[in-house]
Amino acid sequence: MDKKEYSVELGGKTLTAEFNDWANQANGSVLLRYGNSAVLATVVMSSRESNLDYFPLSVEYEEKFYAVGAILGSRFMRREGRPSDEAVLSGRMVDRTIRPLFPKGLKRDVQVIISVLSIDEYDTDVLAINAASLALATSNIPWNGPASAVRIGLEEGSDDFITLPTYKQREEEMPPRARLDLLACGKDGLINMIEVGAREVPEDVLERALQKASEEIEKLQAWQREIIAERGVAKFELPVREKDAALHALYAEHIEPKLASHAGALGKPEMNELKSEWVRTVAERLPESDMKEADSLFETKMDEYVHALAIREGKRVDGRALDEIRPLFAQAGGISPIIHGTGMFYRGETHVLGTVTLGGPGEAQLIDTIEFQDTKKRFMLHYNFPPFSVGETGRVGGFNRRMIGHGALAEKALRPVLPPKEDFPYTIRIVSECLASNGSTSMASVCAGTLALMDAGVPIAKPVAGIAMGMMSDASREVYKVLTDIQGPEDHHGDMDFKVAGTEEGVTAVQMDVKVEGVPVAVLADAFAQAKKARLQILDVIRAAMPAPRPDISPRAPKILTLNVKVDQIGLVIGPGGKTINGIRERTGAEDITIEEDGTVFITGKNGAAEAAYEEIRGLTREYEVGERFEGPVTRLMDFGAFVKIGPNTEGLVHVSEVAPFRIDKISDALAVGDVVPVVLKEIDEKGRYNLSIKAADPEFASRKGLTPSEGGRGGDHERGNRKGPGDGFRRRI
Repeated sequence: MDKKEYSVELGGKTLTAEFNDWANQANGSVLLRYGNSAVLATVVMSSRESNLDYFPLSVEYEEKFYAVGAILGSRFMRREGRPSDEAVLSGRMVDRTIRPLFPKGLKRDVQVIISVLSIDEYDTDVLAINAASLALATSNIPWNGPASAVRIGLEEGSDDFITLPTYKQREEEMPPRARLDLLACGKDGLINMIEVGAREVPEDVLERALQKASEEIEKLQAWQREIIAERGVAKFELPVREKDAALHALYAEHIEPKLASHAGALGKPEMNELKSEWVRTVAERLPESDMKEADSLFETKMDEYVHALAIREGKRVDGRALDEIRPLFAQAGGISPIIHGTGMFYRGETHVLGTVTLGGPGEAQLIDTIEFQDTKKRFMLHYNFPPFSVGETGRVGGFNRRMIGHGALAEKALRPVLPPKEDFPYTIRIVSECLASNGSTSMASVCAGTLALMDAGVPIAKPVAGIAMGMMSDASREVYKVLTDIQGPEDHHGDMDFKVAGTEEGVTAVQMDVKVEGVPVAVLADAFAQAKKARLQILDVIRAAMPAPRPDISPRAPKILTLNVKVDQIGLVIGPGGKTINGIRERTGAEDITIEEDGTVFITGKNGAAEAAYEEIRGLTREYEVGERFEGPVTRLMDFGAFVKIGPNTEGLVHVSEVAPFRIDKISDALAVGDVVPVVLKEIDEKGRYNLSIKAADPEFASRKGLTPSEGGRGGDHERGNRKGPGDGFRRRI
């Protein structure tokens, strides 16, 4: 086997690239290791050009359970199925980094496959991006790389950034909690992809983190260039296509004048109308022209027009100022009393409905992936983007990678403000229904989700809002114009999609991708500043609609009660084979009873079911103390006394001498099965048995019963009462 290794120090450990002949049929491949985590990246380009009018790039991120030394969990399926959401998100990050660096005009299929070979304490998403870069850059596939990726972390209470933090250092719940988890990619001092999860981090901290990431990226860039200089091969040369002069002339004659007349009022509908008119004109005037080329020319010219308008004139296609947000509307509730919480949010022609459903802890999602095995997820945000939202027809149902990515971003933005499980043990599901789309439904989902959470009575720490920023640039002249609240045409033709979500105090989530080679950190600082201004404006609108979370959850939501039992009592509550806990569910109608390893019990139910189950478990596990008073029914009579039930599953003995302050001959003279009597817990003996007293609880009990002192005298125990029989001091668990 042929192989050669190249190494570089990063974050205190060694990153190693191994080039071997494992996948020698691919155009390029590399094995990348960091610690005990490793990925294999392969890249292949088709030998034939496709007939598609776009670049057919596919990125697949493959996870197999052997990478963590495990066999897939299901008893009925031991083979991996569709990619996990985590795998989809990792694949999207690779795609978003490498896609802008392919040359325009490439129409051959290119497929990048990342195979995770092992995973330990370091996430393999950063490895995947760097491995894809090396595989592409050393192959003959045309690509303007390399590009490098690095993760920067920051723990609560620290100002020191961590390069390539471990999973433990990125943990949000366990102390020291992660305050910032930033993944950035770039080249030549530019940033071209960002993914951030944060807990209200100020913009200046994010800017310093990006600067740190840029420094680490340049180290990786120098290392990659050394490898490429040694191993790179000649790139495939794209065929040069001559432009259709007649098409260009027709565009200048027919479309450019119309663009001038549309200045300041060119939204998505107007642009679609212009395109339809162009297609009709070409079909009538130049019927022999290639319609794909005509379509490509229109897109290119629109791109130039939108850029020129912003860069040269400081204007936008719809007439707004560069930092102006479209009209806003927010509404909490008012959709249906059945839904636990709803929020409606408009930003221009983007309209999103958010709904919240609350469930018990037992309804949390069980995550079983190679990264997170047997992990429970109590907060979910699911994003739907039906075809009618953009005025089209298409497949309904299911989801795609875009939906998974947008939902994950909105979920990440809202997670930091949710109450801890100890204070609010509900499982929370938000569904974002995109009803109309013209720019950044993911950030509108954050706003609608905030409204729905507050309407549902979820005590979030603060409202969260999101905004999408754009950019028009001329890199040759180092001119960059940042746009606030980009709509469809600006998203489609612009150079950057920069989404920022957060509270008044700081940022909770960021996602950025570009269509150019990258953006300077200084320009991103301007984008952060404009995004904060817009975010505060949106938060004002949200608070006007819903100033604070409702004080109570919906009456249609289940009630959850919490109590704590000792760890050694967990088995008592569950019972053999779950018999006890299942019996409590059946008797009370409780929907769910969940017991944590630390003895915390969450009881979920409606219409008094939770309260009934709570009392049963409390009675089953409560610690009784001498001197406590109870009232309970007599369950059995014995010669030496009576048993009285003092808890749902606990009873104690009232000795015959403890019924009255004088001697009585027979217990049956004083008590009968079913009588409800007051008692005091007089003693817990060395064996844990409960001795009860009626006369200590109610000295007048005997006289009300019509009992009188017997011949043996009064005021003391009779002879039989002083004898200790085998039944004395008895406690029984039912």
